[in-house]
Amino acid sequence: MQVALLTKSGVNQELQLSETVFGCRFNEPLVHQVVTAYLAGGRQGSRAQKNRSAVRGGGRKPWKQKGMGRARAGTIRSPLWRGGGVTFAASKQDFTQKINKKMYRFAIRSICSELLRQNRFVVLESFEIEKPKTRDLVALLQSLNISQKILIVLEEVNEVTYLAARNLPHVELTDVEAINPVGLIDCQKVLITATALKQIEELLA
Repeated sequence: MQVALLTKSGVNQELQLSETVFGCRFNEPLVHQVVTAYLAGGRQGSRAQKNRSAVRGGGRKPWKQKGMGRARAGTIRSPLWRGGGVTFAASKQDFTQKINKKMYRFAIRSICSELLRQNRFVVLESFEIEKPKTRDLVALLQSLNISQKILIVLEEVNEVTYLAARNLPHVELTDVEAINPVGLIDCQKVLITATALKQIEELLA
């Protein structure tokens, strides 16, 4: 299959891509499973509360069982008491879900194929910003008629590009090794160099 390639001179060319990688059908259940697992892996899972056994103190019976005219009590750390434990205390939890490498790669292939079908890939011959200036990157995006949320994928992110992009809330910057399903489906356009696209093709082949 072929995709439009924007050259420095502004002339459109055709870039040949592998049908195996970029011609897959969109597998929505698999993509949903992989995205859910990816987001679950980012959860901290450190929320914890103390139940009645974890709260310090309360080992002594506050008053005798009978003859006091009050409700019986066995500990001052009962969940019914102020300063007591939590009835159904939350504990630390691991939210990670296992996803095979084969499933993960196929999900990325599926997303990339769908983005190509929807013409949401903008492929450049090269991506060059001389100074770490946000206005230079904004001017480049305006020249490409891109105003939506965008993911910029480069073969390697340098400091100049990082500094130019960090103040733009609608711009995400990543390299080939760090692409993920959430980043791909969360953007309206993917701006990518021809070299980076070929590297993705090699990784997913």
